[in-house]
Amino acid sequence: MTLGLICFPLSLVVTYEQFAANCDAVRQRIKSACDQCGRNPSEIRILPVTKTNPVEAALYAYRYGMRSVSENKVQEGQEKKPLAPADLRWEFIGHLQSNKVKPALKIFDIIQTVDSVDLILRMGRIAEELNVKPEIYFQVNSGHDPAKFGCEIEEAPLLLEAALGQSSLRVVGLMAVPPIEGGMDSAKRTFDNLRICRDDLESKFKVKLPELSMGMSGDMEAAVIAGSTCVRLGSSLYGPRTQK
Repeated sequence: MTLGLICFPLSLVVTYEQFAANCDAVRQRIKSACDQCGRNPSEIRILPVTKTNPVEAALYAYRYGMRSVSENKVQEGQEKKPLAPADLRWEFIGHLQSNKVKPALKIFDIIQTVDSVDLILRMGRIAEELNVKPEIYFQVNSGHDPAKFGCEIEEAPLLLEAALGQSSLRVVGLMAVPPIEGGMDSAKRTFDNLRICRDDLESKFKVKLPELSMGMSGDMEAAVIAGSTCVRLGSSLYGPRTQK
């Protein structure tokens, strides 16, 4: 499948030195949140969101020592990945359409936004054809936001049952995006609901789902306190986006 080209800004808003300082500041925020809840900061990874930025955003992350970046459009990953170090992992955090599954599985090592049984079955079949075994997260609409993608909490067991039947897929955890409305209280409920959903799935299916991808630039502390293992950060690392 040939995907349309994406136009990126000519340069990043921040220099590498500013990016590194931003990363240091984020790590301090995570440490402070961990101090509040008795967690070890090493349990939380920072996932740079490089969408709408040139490939230099991924190169900054790699230079800093990070080994994963994320995109929300398949074609952006398709354009940038060949320009980055071979050992940099690419994670998909956007809504995955069924007709983009094959190119996505060729590009991304991790798909964080699996949200239906049909998508799981299609991914399992295509992954087997491609001889790849991606890690996947279920995106759960744990904030009960009609404007958000993701399966409902009640549907999560059906997704896990389907995924466990696909030998070409590795389910590692859950992912959520809180509603825009409702502020921090809504975000906290979203995060708590996701953790409870994960715990219930582990108990029911007797499997380990160690990863909870939740928290962004404005709410990462609440996410860490709720149990996040992965915070997805864009503006706090790279500054305001120059285009959508």
